[in-house]
Amino acid sequence: MKKYLLSLFTLTLPFLTFAQETSSEKIDRVFKEYTGWFVDAIFYEIPFSETYQIPWVLIVLIGGALFFTINFKFINFTGFRTAIRVVQGKYEDIEKHGADTLYGDQTPNEDENIIETLRDDSAHGEVSHFQALTAALSATVGLGNIAGVAVALSIGGPGATFWMIMAGLLGMASKFAECTLGVKYRDVGEDGTVYGGPMYYLTKGFGEKGMKGFGKVLAVLFAIFVIGGSFGGGNMFQANQAAAQFTKLFDMESSNAGMYFGFVMAFLVAIVIIGGIKRIASVTEKVVPFMAGIYVLAALIILGANWHLIDDAFGLIFEGAFSGLGIAGGLVGVMIQGIRRGAFSNEAGVGSAAIAHSAVRTKYPASEGIVALLEPFVDTVVICTMTALVIVITNFDGQFMEYGVPIKEGVELTASAFDTVIPHFSIILTIAVILFAFSTMISWSYYGMQGWIFLFGKGKLSDLVYKILFLFFVVVGASISLGAVIDFSDAMIFAMVVPNIIGVIVLSPVISRELKKYMKAINVKEEALDEGAEDLTKHM
Repeated sequence: MKKYLLSLFTLTLPFLTFAQETSSEKIDRVFKEYTGWFVDAIFYEIPFSETYQIPWVLIVLIGGALFFTINFKFINFTGFRTAIRVVQGKYEDIEKHGADTLYGDQTPNEDENIIETLRDDSAHGEVSHFQALTAALSATVGLGNIAGVAVALSIGGPGATFWMIMAGLLGMASKFAECTLGVKYRDVGEDGTVYGGPMYYLTKGFGEKGMKGFGKVLAVLFAIFVIGGSFGGGNMFQANQAAAQFTKLFDMESSNAGMYFGFVMAFLVAIVIIGGIKRIASVTEKVVPFMAGIYVLAALIILGANWHLIDDAFGLIFEGAFSGLGIAGGLVGVMIQGIRRGAFSNEAGVGSAAIAHSAVRTKYPASEGIVALLEPFVDTVVICTMTALVIVITNFDGQFMEYGVPIKEGVELTASAFDTVIPHFSIILTIAVILFAFSTMISWSYYGMQGWIFLFGKGKLSDLVYKILFLFFVVVGASISLGAVIDFSDAMIFAMVVPNIIGVIVLSPVISRELKKYMKAINVKEEALDEGAEDLTKHM
C-alpha cells in the first residue's frame, strides 16, 4: 500500500510541473474549486453575535491551552526556571545516564571513579536541548512576528497586544504537553535516527489505552495534514514572501526574478535538509539566535530612544485590552485578534514542534517538554510584544495607520516603524525576512518528512522523493502567486490541531507521570549535592 501511494505521488509530479508552467491563475482557480470547502470548514467562524465571530479552531487551541495550564498546575510558570536550567545543561548528566545511576547510591566507591564504572547506557536522541529548541523556534519565529503583529494591531488596536501575550503564556502549557509526549513515544532506528511526533504518540499511546484503531486514524490524518502544511505554509508561502521582499528591495521587475530567487533558495535549503535533523539543528542553533538577536536589538534601540513613551504605550495596550473603544468588534473583537495572532504565531497545540523536540537526547521525556515551554514565551511574549511596542510608540500621531482599519502589507508597516529611528532598517528587515523564511522552510521540511516517512515507510527512495517535491515547491512558491493554494496549506496546518489536541488530552495522565518522574530525578541530584556529592555534569 505504501509503495502504491509513493508511486502515485511520484507520477503526479510531471502534472504539477505542467500546471505550474501554464498560469498561476489556473492553479489558483482549480485549487479553490476543489479545496475551498476544506478551507471554509477549518476556518469556519462561529457567530456569537452580529458584530463578532470566533474561528472554532481558535476555541480548540485556547481551550486546550487552558486545560493543560490547570491540569499541570500552571507548569508554564512553575517550570520556567527549571526550563532555563535544563537549556543551560545543568541536568545533562542525569538526562544521559539517569539520576539513580549517578546519584541514587551515596555509599562511597572504593578506589574507583564512578565515571569509569558507568555502562554505555546513554540516552537516545540526535540533538541537544538547545538545538531542539532552536529547530522548533525556527519554524515559528518568522513573518508572523513581523507582519502578523502589524495586521493584528491594525484590526484590534494596541489592546490586541495584551491578549497576544496571554495566548503566548497559555500556549506554553500546550507546548510542554505535546513535546513531552513526542519524546515519550518516539521510535529510534538501529542507526540512532529518531522518528517522533503526534503520529507516534497517537498510535502507541492510544494503543496502550485499547484505542489502537482510533489512534491510527488520527495519526494518518495528522501525517497527511503535516505534509500538506510543509509544502504550503511551511514552504511556498515563506519562499513567496522572501522573494517578494528581495525583488522589491532591489527593484527587480523581471518576471523571472522570483523564479531565479527560488532556485537559489532551493539550493541553499537542499544543502541543509540533505543532512537531516542533525544538520538542520546545527544551522538553526546559529541562525535563530542571530536573526532574533538582530531584530530584538533593533527593537531595543528604538524603545531606548523612546524610553519616555514606553509607559504611555503600555497604558494604551492595557486600556485597549479591556475597552476596545473605537475598534471593530469592541472588546471581544480586540480579544479575538490578539489571541488569534498569538496562537497562530507560536503554533502551540498544533503538534508540529513535538516532531523537532522528539529528537533530543534525554532519558526523561518531561525534560524536553519543560524546555519546549520556552518557545511560545520567546516567540510571542518577547518578540511579538517587541514588535507591537515599536509600532504603538512610533504610531502615536497616527502617521502609519488608523487603528480599526485593516491592512494587508504588515511587513511594510513594521519596516516604516523601524525606519523612523533606524534609517534604512528596511534593508536589514528584508534580510531578516529571508533568514526567517529560510529557517522556517528547513524546519518544516523535517516536519513534513516525518509525516511522509510515517505514511510511506523509511528508505532512501522515500526520502529522496519527498525532498525533491519539497525543493520543487520552493521554486513554485517564489515564482508565482498562489492565493488559494496558500489558504489550503494554512488550513492543513491548523487541521493538525484536531487530532493533536484530542491525543494530548487523552494522554495527559501519561504526561503527569513523566513530569513527576523527572522532578523526582532532579530532587535526587540536588539532595545528593547537598550531602556533598560531586556534580557530574562537567564529566558528561
